[in-house]
Amino acid sequence: MPELPEVEVTRLSFADCIQGAHVVALHMGKALRWPLGVDPDVLTGRTVQGVRRRGKYLLIHLSEGLLLLHLGMSGSVSFLSKPPPAGVHDHVDLVTDRGTLRLNDPRRFGALVYAASQTAPQATKLLGHLGMEPLSDDFDLTAFVQGLKAKQAPIKQVLLAGEVVVGVGNIYASEALFLAGIRPTVKACNISKPRAAKLHQAVRDVLARAVAKGGSTLKDFSNAYGESGYFQLEANVYGRTGEPCRVCSTPIQMIRQGQRATFYCPVCQKH
Repeated sequence: MPELPEVEVTRLSFADCIQGAHVVALHMGKALRWPLGVDPDVLTGRTVQGVRRRGKYLLIHLSEGLLLLHLGMSGSVSFLSKPPPAGVHDHVDLVTDRGTLRLNDPRRFGALVYAASQTAPQATKLLGHLGMEPLSDDFDLTAFVQGLKAKQAPIKQVLLAGEVVVGVGNIYASEALFLAGIRPTVKACNISKPRAAKLHQAVRDVLARAVAKGGSTLKDFSNAYGESGYFQLEANVYGRTGEPCRVCSTPIQMIRQGQRATFYCPVCQKH
């Protein structure tokens, strides 16, 4: 699944190119996770004012209203001046006078939803429950500590839930917990303020480094121009079961938490 860094890398790869473009047409293919919610023809002639990100959602702001784009489990977008005919897994073509933004989603868990504004019910239903943005100035340490204290679940599960901080997916939760020296099974409420401060910084550092590396390409992720990410090549624990820890040489271990694989060093990460 594309995680926050992959969504941000995707945004950066086409946002400047599409800003200021006029919508020529919106073509929708097979049904996606949620309906668009409006007749596609009503968007014709509107101007793309910018592209933001909230968690794993791309927000395409128009001169009237906005489109919320989610990549789902395996979706990706491309931005092409002259796209080939849509293939069997191409389900959205936002055609503008500067190029076509195309959503390819083999599993069709992605979505494109229209909302009249960011405070409209369609938008608040999808965005209203999201936690703090980890790469913004809104990622407040005090609020982070308080959020952890209110959670009885293991810290890895709390990070994935997205209620305290948004977008820390499976790869980056494992990596951030390694940097902070925290065992993924520790209850969030039992983490001291100094250790929480280390985790707060580790989340920032891991996600920022992943964006700089173009995200992680484990299977088929690429940005809007088909370029792969390379963060996975320098992971400390993720996907390295049995390999020596880069710090202490102890073999990396893997456990299952909520049906997701968790990787950690049993020496460097403390209870």
